[in-house]
Amino acid sequence: MLVRVSEEAKRLGIFVAFTEVHDVKTEKENKGIEEELRKVEEKYKNENPELLKNNPVVRAYRDFYWKIGIDPTKIRPSGEALRRRVARNAKLPRINSVVDAGNIVSTETLVPIGLYDMDKIKGNPIIVLSKGNEVFYGIGKQEPEKVEPNIPIMIDEEGKVMHIYPHRDSVLTSITLDTKNVLIVAAGVPGVEKSLVTNAAKMVAELLVKYANGKWDMVVNEA
Repeated sequence: MLVRVSEEAKRLGIFVAFTEVHDVKTEKENKGIEEELRKVEEKYKNENPELLKNNPVVRAYRDFYWKIGIDPTKIRPSGEALRRRVARNAKLPRINSVVDAGNIVSTETLVPIGLYDMDKIKGNPIIVLSKGNEVFYGIGKQEPEKVEPNIPIMIDEEGKVMHIYPHRDSVLTSITLDTKNVLIVAAGVPGVEKSLVTNAAKMVAELLVKYANGKWDMVVNEA
């Protein structure tokens, strides 16, 4: 599967690293992933959350949020939100073994990680700027919503909105306990090193190989 970034999205500085892991075993609980969750919780539980805004990676995602009209003090970049959660109560969410792997890496690297069920995606996804009439079914939301114009979104070839970049995923392509094939997309913005974003995607794939019996060709692509 090829993830593309449109020219108009590239002009905002958007770039991604992506890879696929196949034949995963998605579980509600997994001992290995639980141990990895506890390690990252222990590592960051005493971090001062107010100092996070000085981290250059956090700063870059916050600046990008401002650029696309999102107040990052109200809607946190996902990596920052996870680190703040650990600092506040020393606990990361437990969703399922695949999603938890993404949260582990996002907490560690501060890079937003999108995880998608490949069998729910039509064709090759592309990141574009919204026209304003798209419908988005956000995870955890009761009702669908209309996307505002000129918001970066990832859509498949059917036009399904998979993701509002770089912070919200759709229930339509989300990971469930039935998921077998996973598309990993690490989200880059101006000021974040491409190597960090690529390594974040690689780290998630390695966790899915190690703990979810996934098959991975060890190739991370960039767009």
